[in-house]
Amino acid sequence: RYSITGAATTNNSKMSTNRWDPKAKNPPRGFNKLAPVLSAMENELRDKVRESNAGKRNTESMWPVHQINWQRSRYVYDMYYTHKQISKKVYDYCIKNKLVDAALIAKWKKPGYERLCSTYVINSNNYKFGTTSICRVPLKDRSPEQMAAQDPTTGCRGCASGVGQPRNVFGNKYGQNLAAVQIAREKRMEELEQKRLLEEQMEERARAANEGAGGGDGDSETDDDSDDDYGPTP
Repeated sequence: RYSITGAATTNNSKMSTNRWDPKAKNPPRGFNKLAPVLSAMENELRDKVRESNAGKRNTESMWPVHQINWQRSRYVYDMYYTHKQISKKVYDYCIKNKLVDAALIAKWKKPGYERLCSTYVINSNNYKFGTTSICRVPLKDRSPEQMAAQDPTTGCRGCASGVGQPRNVFGNKYGQNLAAVQIAREKRMEELEQKRLLEEQMEERARAANEGAGGGDGDSETDDDSDDDYGPTP
């Protein structure tokens, strides 16, 4: 059997219902770095599948499935290959357990397919006249009427390689590069923490300096206004 994401399911009742749960299959060390995002995308997909399709074309209702599959796979791919944030063991674990689309990732490694939205769009059996999807046609090669065209099955606006292509292949949040977003957020949090620690250190030094300067205040044994041991001045 297959889940709505196309990954094999299991009858093992001991398995977590969320296959991105770090406790589900004893994943390797470092998987926790991916788990929150992968789990959130799984929940997002479930919500989208349950939504009403009223007012949508039949193929449009499948857009979230293809788009979240792309985003999830791209996230893991970039965390490993681009940002070096996870180990090969974690990456291989995701491939082996079908947490990502291995076939799509394999295509990304080939010239001309670095931004491919789905393996569906390059299967000529899915299109008339043995062609591929309009989203594989570079914008510079499209007619004016085709400039805003999207693939009817995936909702892709353009996933051909080269300059001048849409930065966000879907034009929505599912086309965002989550790995880059996460790295930037973590870097910002680290900078804020360093700033906080520096401010605390400066405040501590200022407090210590003030306490040191204030140590000489008060009455002094040599105060000119007080009597000495020989009595008052005549």
